[in-house]
Amino acid sequence: MIMAHVGAVVAAITGVIFILLHSSVHKIEEGHLAVYYRGGALLTSPNGPGYHIMLPFITLYRSVQTTLQTDEIKNVPCGTSGGVMIYFDRIEVMNMLVPSAVVDIVKNYTADYDKTLIFNKIHHELNQFCSIHTLQEVYIELFDIIDENLKIALQKDLTVMAPGLTIQAVRVTKPKIPEAIRRNFELMEAEKTKLLIMAQTQRVVEKEAETERKKAIIEAQKAAQVAEIHFQQKVMEKETEKRISEIEDAAFVAREKARANAEFYTSAKYAEANRLKLTPEYLQLMKYQAIAANSKIYFGQDIPSMFVYNSAPSGQDPEATDAPEQSDVQGKAEKHRKAGRSATRDYRTSPGN
Repeated sequence: MIMAHVGAVVAAITGVIFILLHSSVHKIEEGHLAVYYRGGALLTSPNGPGYHIMLPFITLYRSVQTTLQTDEIKNVPCGTSGGVMIYFDRIEVMNMLVPSAVVDIVKNYTADYDKTLIFNKIHHELNQFCSIHTLQEVYIELFDIIDENLKIALQKDLTVMAPGLTIQAVRVTKPKIPEAIRRNFELMEAEKTKLLIMAQTQRVVEKEAETERKKAIIEAQKAAQVAEIHFQQKVMEKETEKRISEIEDAAFVAREKARANAEFYTSAKYAEANRLKLTPEYLQLMKYQAIAANSKIYFGQDIPSMFVYNSAPSGQDPEATDAPEQSDVQGKAEKHRKAGRSATRDYRTSPGN
């Protein structure tokens, strides 16, 4: 009986000890910090990853993530300036809390600080944005800047309210709009697509025309350059012919000048030679050669008398000859004297004498 009571007590004590150990030993994962509440008051000494012990039933703990995490806000309503209610199906906010700021942020905004600092702020900032823009702007024109605007607005407030909590990125899905409006937007997008296709086709046609124009300009420039080359070639050929002609003319002039100089030199030498020949001895020689070349030669002033004397009969006195015959002989002698003087003049005036 006593042994049964002792066993029950030991079992009860063991159970109590197990419960106390189970309640006091806790594990913190990597990338988290444990903050402790004792009697509802936040303790200022957090613990890092690993196993830790706390007072059971008196101290409570909360695990706070200090690595990059993504908070997801779903089905966020938003009213545009035109009164149309739209809904953003999902908004994701990537944020990170530095370990040194955990105690202060948990103290000011509890361990669920993201609900106050992120979730509520997303609703507020998104409604502020939608209230000053139309459906066209929110759904199409300004949709690409919504996420950046939300990030800037959140980070601006967190820098003042919760230093140490940073926003890395914000992702916003396309909002849901009423079906009738969505169909209108689809029709509008279809028309816009047609317009873009037409504009693109026009640009293609313009580009092709521009290409053809540039091609024609290039061909014209090519033809002009070829013509210019041919022209330059012809000019060079003509200049070459001109230079050849000038060279030939200069050679001809030089040859003619050389020949004229040679002829002049020859004539000058002949004249000099002739001048040197004009000596009394040479003239006397030429005289004798001219006399020797004549068939008849008459000498002296008494040539008629010579002929008269030769023609008179022997034994007769010349003066006894009758007058007519004497006159005839004298006339012939005079003619012979004139002929002799004429031959002498021709010889003296002949070239080379």
